[in-house]
Amino acid sequence: QVQLQESGPGLVKPSQTLSLTCTVSGGSITTNYYYWGWIRQPPGKGLEWIGYIAYSGSTDYSPSLKSRTSISRDTSKNQFTLQLTSVTPEDTAVYYCAAASDPYGLEYPGEYSYWGQGTQVTVSS
Repeated sequence: QVQLQESGPGLVKPSQTLSLTCTVSGGSITTNYYYWGWIRQPPGKGLEWIGYIAYSGSTDYSPSLKSRTSISRDTSKNQFTLQLTSVTPEDTAVYYCAAASDPYGLEYPGEYSYWGQGTQVTVSS
C-alpha cells in the first residue's frame, strides 16, 4: 500500500518560494507507470491540480501555474518536491501530494488513487 506524507513550512511570506516535500513509502517513485502529483485546495474552493512528475522523471504542469512551478525528485530518498515561486495570498491552500497509476486524465484530481493527509500553507506577511 502506497503511503504519502507532505512536509514543509506552514507559513510563507508573499513573493517568497513555497517548497514542500512528499515522502513516499510502500512503493518506489521510479516504479513503472506511476505518476506523482501535487494538488491544492484553497479555502472555500475545489481541488486544483498543480502538476506531476512521472516514474521516468518527466513533468507536466497546470498551464495557469506553469511559469511559477517546478517539481523534482530525489530517488535516493524516495521523495518528490514542489516549488512554487513568487507566492501571493491567493496561493494559500491545503496542499496534497498524490499518486496515480493511469497516465490518462492526470490533470483531474479524481484520477489519483493515493493521497497524503494534506498540509496547510498560508501566505501572509
